[in-house]
Amino acid sequence: MSGDAPVIVHPPLPDGGRRVVIRGKTVGTAYNLLDVIEYLRRAGLPEADTTIDDPELIDWVGAGPDQWGQDPPS
Repeated sequence: MSGDAPVIVHPPLPDGGRRVVIRGKTVGTAYNLLDVIEYLRRAGLPEADTTIDDPELIDWVGAGPDQWGQDPPS
């Protein structure tokens, strides 16, 4: 976690979504990785398929890009 990343994906909510903040502005709630990629595209940021694990771009708070619910991945 870099703390300076322009994108912050917050921990999973009870409904499985994760709040996404880009450059200090909440842009919506992602329910899967494709939602995050779409938010990045709309913000003009690099494609997530090559940078999704880059801590300089995305700070995954509380869980990584493979968790989209309250329960840990099995």
